Amino acid sequence: MKKSIKLKKLDLYLIKSFIGPLLVTFIIAIFVLLMQFLWSYIDELAGKGLSISVILQLMFYASATFVPMSLPLAILLSSLMTYGNLGENYEIIAAKASGISLWKLMKPLAIVSILLACFTFYFSNTILPKANLKMMSLLRDVREQKPTLNIREGIFNKDLDNYVIKVEKKHKDGKHVENIIIYDHSDFGPALRITTAQSGIMETTPDERYLIFTLFNGMSYVELRENRDDYIRIPLQRIYFDEQVLHIDLSSFAFQRSDPSILKEHYKMLNLSQLKYYIDSLDRDLKNLIENHTNMLLMTFNNFWIYVANDSNFKPMQNITVNTFDSLINLLDDDSHREMYRSASEHVLNNMNMIDNQAELYRSIKKSKTYYEIEWHRKFTLSLTCLLLFFIGAPLGAIIRKGGMGFPLVVSVIVFVLYYIITILFEKTAKNMLISPFLGMWLPTFILLTFGLWISIKTIKDSPLMKADAWIKKINNINQYFKKLFKIKNNNKWH
Repeated sequence: MKKSIKLKKLDLYLIKSFIGPLLVTFIIAIFVLLMQFLWSYIDELAGKGLSISVILQLMFYASATFVPMSLPLAILLSSLMTYGNLGENYEIIAAKASGISLWKLMKPLAIVSILLACFTFYFSNTILPKANLKMMSLLRDVREQKPTLNIREGIFNKDLDNYVIKVEKKHKDGKHVENIIIYDHSDFGPALRITTAQSGIMETTPDERYLIFTLFNGMSYVELRENRDDYIRIPLQRIYFDEQVLHIDLSSFAFQRSDPSILKEHYKMLNLSQLKYYIDSLDRDLKNLIENHTNMLLMTFNNFWIYVANDSNFKPMQNITVNTFDSLINLLDDDSHREMYRSASEHVLNNMNMIDNQAELYRSIKKSKTYYEIEWHRKFTLSLTCLLLFFIGAPLGAIIRKGGMGFPLVVSVIVFVLYYIITILFEKTAKNMLISPFLGMWLPTFILLTFGLWISIKTIKDSPLMKADAWIKKINNINQYFKKLFKIKNNNKWH
């Protein structure tokens, strides 16, 4: 009874030691990836007058898409730190002396890792597709958003639709301007308006829907034309004014949200059932394409021989009973020979073009299906990766016996980067259709599983191979061997 109570307390102690570093590492990883995301898209975000709410929404959706990368890294690092601290404080040795094996020390956190893996599967299948859809839709709207209106001195500004504006001087308040020229192309009828003024006031309405120019001491030129593209001038009108107010529509600069459903068929926006539906649909398209292509070739071949048989110059002999190719050729005269070869060459070229087009379409559909299959397998491999990284991080922590954020961080980053490189390598290979999507997505997981099982079993069984002292002793022995070897060589040189 007392032993079970001690184990429960130990389990709670281990869970508390694990959860803290897990949350901190997870938040730091999300923050680092989010900063990298903002740095990558800073050119597309800056200078467009986006509201704080739009930027915060984009950051929130982007953060959700980083969970699949941040959570496995957080589990690996937190498990390394937890068991590294236990080893550094000799708590693992004390537990073993009390009859508690390393597996019993790993068991509570293994259960936590299984729960985290289940959460990761739910997240990647339910939440992640929606977050990807929202982020990509919002990012597309941001890219299409025009930069904010910036009228600078002495430069013709063409940002406004149907208007070209130039001011010679702007005062420090940004409102009062001098020597203004405005080319108005908004009237698509037979008129072109040019307005000049000595001074004016430039400001926007409170809702930023209109730019208001209050112009003083100026003139408007209205040039009439037969049509917009006609450069032959008909009567020219001049209108002098002391004060004139122009309203210019700024609706094109307003941030507009598009319909996210446009991107809903992208493979990153789908859950398992939806991915399966599209995979089956593409598979049917491939089968129909092959069947239709085969039927088309057979029909073309049959039509060619029907054309030859119906030719007016084709006069079969009475004694020919077997319609072999040579016998059919012998039944034609010289002109019919040439006509037949010409027609045959045209059919061959047409068939070659048709085959090339069908092959390109086949590759396109096959590649699309491959992408959907990769995403389908990713839902499972991602959740399993979280569990496997724990079974790598916990034994490594018990081996290196170092706590804190320093050395465990270096080890976890090295392990995670190696795994990430292997994953990207196999995924790219699968996307290039050199291997199947199943192998491309599951081989890295199998490698991780093999290494995790090996290092966990060796560490639980207290294998000398997994003891840091044994490695240090082997390194010292190798060092002594080379020292003796070089010493013998140097002695031989003296002799």
